Amino acid sequence: MADPSTTLATGFCFLEAPRWHDERIWFSDFYTYHVYSAREDGSGLREEAEIPGQPSGLGWLPDGRLLVCSMRDRRIVRREADGTLVTHADLSGHAAGHVNDMVVDAQGRAWVGNFGFGLMGGAPLEPAALHRVDPDGTVTEVATDLWFPNGSAITPDGTLLVDETFGDRVTAFDITEDGRLANRRVWAEFGPLPTDRDIATILSRVKVAADGCCLDAEGALWIADANGGRLVRVTEGGTITDERRIGTGVYACALGGSDGKTLFACAAPDFDETARKAAREGSLVALRVEVPAA
Repeated sequence: MADPSTTLATGFCFLEAPRWHDERIWFSDFYTYHVYSAREDGSGLREEAEIPGQPSGLGWLPDGRLLVCSMRDRRIVRREADGTLVTHADLSGHAAGHVNDMVVDAQGRAWVGNFGFGLMGGAPLEPAALHRVDPDGTVTEVATDLWFPNGSAITPDGTLLVDETFGDRVTAFDITEDGRLANRRVWAEFGPLPTDRDIATILSRVKVAADGCCLDAEGALWIADANGGRLVRVTEGGTITDERRIGTGVYACALGGSDGKTLFACAAPDFDETARKAAREGSLVALRVEVPAA
């Protein structure tokens, strides 16, 4: 049974990367190629950027300029104060697949994942690398052998948490002062790593296909389970303390709102590229939770 939720906005193709910023909820729509924002109740929808290369992860530099992952051309695009869009970083010589989600830290460094292989074309899974993009656009590989690095979060003590969608786990790293990643460890494990590289086989076995995520004030992660049609609240060690279903697929989430207790979620029937491009069945929904955003 679906949990009580409110549909805030509909008529999109496939939404990803929700972020609460400047008293608005921001999100990308893969296949209309736009970044949007709206008020907490879904009103006042505003087009923020058009990204022909397909937008995904969002973040902001310390001076307030927007960063957007442009998936297909493997760039990060920056929106200047006058609205002009420019290339912030070119990852085409670094990322092995579409750049996807990212998190930006207080120093303006973006931690960026990529597919690592041709997911939508049915290619066999290949592990991927994680890259750091410095404020000047310099790209550095900081971790390898990640099983589809996806949604990420940074804890107040400087720990980077990375969802590995097809690895059935969340991996943690300590961020050093000079931007290296150290002390790699499993933060939450839901099942074993896959032994087969076929995506359909992996999805039939994965317990939590961790997609987008967000951190709450108690240090738990809300994770969108891309294969299970649910949102789960997970504590370090992998314990699931809460589960929410909205009656359809769910692929990313963000905590925000005036009191930090609104869980915004990106919903769609599935993540099949052909089907999502052909329909406008994506929506932004909201649920209420007890623990506010970090």
